[in-house]
Amino acid sequence: MKQYMLILLSLLISVPFGIQAQEKPTQWTLKGCLDYALEHNIQVKKSKIALEETKVDTKTAKAQLFPSLTASVTQGLVNYPSNEVATHTSYSGNYTLNANLKLFDGGKRTTAIKQQQLQTQIQELGIEQSEDDIEIAITQTYLQVLYAYEAVRINENTVEVSTAQRDRSAELLKAGSISRTDLAQMESQLSTDKYQLVVAQTNLENYKLQLKQLLELNINEEIFLQIPQLSSEDVLSPLPDKQTVYQTSLSVMPQIKSSRMNISIAELEKKKAKAGYLPSLSLNAGLGTGHLSGTDYSFGSQMWNKFNQSIGVTLSIPIFSNRENKSAVEKAQLAYESSQLDFLNAEKELLKTVEGVYLDAISSQNQYTSAIERLKSVEESYKLTEEQFYLGMKNTLELLTEKTNLLTAQQEVLQSKYMSILSIQLLNFYQKKPIDINY
Repeated sequence: MKQYMLILLSLLISVPFGIQAQEKPTQWTLKGCLDYALEHNIQVKKSKIALEETKVDTKTAKAQLFPSLTASVTQGLVNYPSNEVATHTSYSGNYTLNANLKLFDGGKRTTAIKQQQLQTQIQELGIEQSEDDIEIAITQTYLQVLYAYEAVRINENTVEVSTAQRDRSAELLKAGSISRTDLAQMESQLSTDKYQLVVAQTNLENYKLQLKQLLELNINEEIFLQIPQLSSEDVLSPLPDKQTVYQTSLSVMPQIKSSRMNISIAELEKKKAKAGYLPSLSLNAGLGTGHLSGTDYSFGSQMWNKFNQSIGVTLSIPIFSNRENKSAVEKAQLAYESSQLDFLNAEKELLKTVEGVYLDAISSQNQYTSAIERLKSVEESYKLTEEQFYLGMKNTLELLTEKTNLLTAQQEVLQSKYMSILSIQLLNFYQKKPIDINY
């Protein structure tokens, strides 16, 4: 038995529980970042709490269909200053139990329940909207970090090349092949390249900090990304049809669903406002007793023998309400019209966003193709210029100009590459397809 307990204990220890099952990865992928953020984001958690609040409001609305029950106790003291009474002070008490059930109110309560149920659904969509917001932010920042990583690598290579050229120029100066001015230009370019490397490293750290903050990690936690090997096939992957993306987004995006539900809520509000013109009918019932000291209405006798019962029906007919009902109907109609316009605006805003992302995708893919071709030409030109420089056929200015052109071409490839990948991921997002990068 003891051995069995030891085995069981070891198994329990080896199985991760709770937070242990959600340990942070040593290397973060895009999917890992998204999964972690959706689980730990404060705004998402607040949206879930708000959902629970709307559920409570729905229960409250449903409870209005049931009767209400109230109990009351009244105790009094009466003093009689006249000398003609034997007892100058008497005590009185009343004990009542009342029930009220509204039989008809023009459908106000049932309409309110429907409204609250729709509001609960809207809040559920609010959670989805919060998740969408953090998903877009994480994706954008993650790709910015990847871009910054490659930018640092390009600048590191540039510094290495500049260092080698400076050293070679120093040797050429000793041999009398170049002037001291040429060497000074090489040293100046090396300093400039080192500065640009520091700038690139700073940008990388800033983007990593932004990603870390989005993940809501602690101040002493470091973040290390798993760098994917993205190919031209990833950058130039076929794009879906723009119309298909938009039509799909209209049916899946939470802001569109919410806007459509708000129209239904406004329509129900019109119905509830019109119900103000209708009469209401309530059923009332009561049970009570009382006592007065110095009389036959003593506490004990009343509690045992003198309970009174009452039951009645109350019909309330609105005749004149100082324009409250009419104003409520008019305002409800205006709110309904406004909700329709909000829905149209949400559709147009989504269309604008989808069209913008689609245009960015096409443009960045075209730019990437052109940038790759330009980079090949610039690389060839730079190699030839460098060879000719060392042979004394090109001057320092010509070499440095070609080197600047090479760095610019590399940056253009890098920018178009990640803009294309981001646009492709966003097109997937607006179709509710998973966002991820191949590693």
